[in-house]
Amino acid sequence: MQVTVVVPTYNEAENVTPMTEALLGLPVPSLQVLIVDDESPDGTGQIADNLASEHRGRVDVLSRSGPRGLGRAYIDGFRRALARDSDLIVQMDCDFSHSPTDIPRLREHMGQNDGGGGPRYARGGRTDERGGGGRRLLSWWANSIYTRWILGCRVKDTTAGFKCWRRETLIGIDLERIHSQGYVFQVEMAYVAERLGYRVLEIPIYFEDRRVGQSKMAIPVKLEAAIRVWELRSRHRHLRPEDRLME
Repeated sequence: MQVTVVVPTYNEAENVTPMTEALLGLPVPSLQVLIVDDESPDGTGQIADNLASEHRGRVDVLSRSGPRGLGRAYIDGFRRALARDSDLIVQMDCDFSHSPTDIPRLREHMGQNDGGGGPRYARGGRTDERGGGGRRLLSWWANSIYTRWILGCRVKDTTAGFKCWRRETLIGIDLERIHSQGYVFQVEMAYVAERLGYRVLEIPIYFEDRRVGQSKMAIPVKLEAAIRVWELRSRHRHLRPEDRLME
């Protein structure tokens, strides 16, 4: 079973090498790493290219030009992974907020599920205490109250960025339906998957604050995501399992 880990990067020069090495060191057969770089001015793309040359067949780089955005990067990465016949596609951050060591656990629990997520706010999940009480409270409220109330989602962590998808699930979701460009992309994927009747198992994780570099989750980004949740409800609330795209 081929597993592709899609890792979007923007200014992650200090993290991309240790993250790639950590992923390649996992006891997961046929694991490949796909780094999707958005023309990072700090040289992340060149470092990624060097890693691909060093680990031919196991590390691939997708260098994007034009409009940036987390959602765009993931969609392009998913399409590349599907084109290469990956069976499972994992999405995760490059800053070690998501631990590579959780991937084998997530993979083992897939079973008959269509996807798996690593929530912070389900029972057993935790967030880094260094993040500050106010920030953690805002994040919890946005996930557990605001987003879930508007969309009626059952998942506990709608903005979780650590997920595993079966190829059939991503095909059925139809990536053409996903329009979000920023961090609300995570909410849109969770909402569409649920509306289409896919079973996504949540496996609690510990979410660590980034070890190196600065967070890209500025206040304007969070406000934009909050507003766009209403757009997602209007756009996708009609979806039913029979609307899945067939391969």
